[in-house]
Amino acid sequence: MELKAYRRVLHGISGVHATAYDSAGEIDAALTARIVDGIAAAGIHNIVTGGNTGEFYSLTVDEVIRLQSIAIEANAGRSAITAAAGRSLREAIAIARAAKAAGADGVMVHHPLDPFAAPHGQVDYFIGVAEAIELPVVAYVRSDAIAVDELARLATHPRILGVKFASQNTLLFADCARATKGSEAIWICGLAETWALPFYALGGKGFTSGLVNVAPARSMAVWTALEAGDYARARAIVDSIAEFETMRTQYRNGANVTVVKEALQIRGLAMGAVRLPGLTRLDPADRARLHQLLAGWENDGLV
Repeated sequence: MELKAYRRVLHGISGVHATAYDSAGEIDAALTARIVDGIAAAGIHNIVTGGNTGEFYSLTVDEVIRLQSIAIEANAGRSAITAAAGRSLREAIAIARAAKAAGADGVMVHHPLDPFAAPHGQVDYFIGVAEAIELPVVAYVRSDAIAVDELARLATHPRILGVKFASQNTLLFADCARATKGSEAIWICGLAETWALPFYALGGKGFTSGLVNVAPARSMAVWTALEAGDYARARAIVDSIAEFETMRTQYRNGANVTVVKEALQIRGLAMGAVRLPGLTRLDPADRARLHQLLAGWENDGLV
């Protein structure tokens, strides 16, 4: 994919697919491919493989690389494929190079989790990966401890095509958008549909989504409304998914993937349990409420 086309894709929805496991706890390639196929068929612009919704940190490096091939084959050229990379700098580079060999269009580099990382060192980490590979890079920033000038340095680096901003610090986000005004920097809402409205108002474009695994048309409806400037419709759709997204934030976001996978299981897909240290299963009350939420979407007339 040409860089110009990939930039356009980043203005859309970056849907992070879930990873299915079989009864032995191994990746279920066929079911994972079915999930990716559904996301691509719904017209989602960019499919992220090996993201947090795909349980990146619970997978081995070999599994992450295998997941790339599963997603790329299942997508069959319909959407862009962005492969996630991370962990140590050397591992991130190796994973990213494997993604290039497999046919990915870009790489999303996870925020380094080292508890002793210097803020400017985190920026250098992203840039270090970007300069060592051939694919364009999206930097996944999850901390608001990095200064505006450092974030601007990251966003305007020629090998960084976008910054997935996943902090709730909207003042910092606004400062970053202002600091890079007039450049080609792309600031993506990394907090999914529920935060996309304020991010758009502050200069963001596009958003990430785990909802696409369960209700891709609903996610697409949010994006379409935002692109049209129809904030009232966008708010109405976001309101309809708010409880679903709030349920995902339980246990300090430990239920994030669990809610997605159990929603898919309610839809008849045997996804397997979330791997530790995530929440392996919802409790019965939350599962019952999830049933109600999914049923409600079928009859609310919004999508």
